[in-house]
Amino acid sequence: MPFEFMKKAMMIGVGLAMKTQAEIEELTKEFVDKTKMSEEEGRKFFDDMVKKYEDARKDMEKKIRDGIAEYMDKADIASKKELDALKKEIEELKQSCGK
Repeated sequence: MPFEFMKKAMMIGVGLAMKTQAEIEELTKEFVDKTKMSEEEGRKFFDDMVKKYEDARKDMEKKIRDGIAEYMDKADIASKKELDALKKEIEELKQSCGK
């Protein structure tokens, strides 16, 4: 039971701290050594930690992208995609007018 609690606490810490993957790997190796886990348990724990790190990183990136998109909508600022579409439309209009 204490091992599971420590494992969950460490996983939560990973999400909150958003350390680099190298730091997570080092912390995990240190934790595995100190708790004297078997090689199999250590590998599984390490894999779980790396997966949790990747999931947290992807979630944070999505939240940032969504926040920026929401800000752009509220600020009424054109996106690159919208500007590119307008440029294309202007070029097409120029060509149709013979310019």
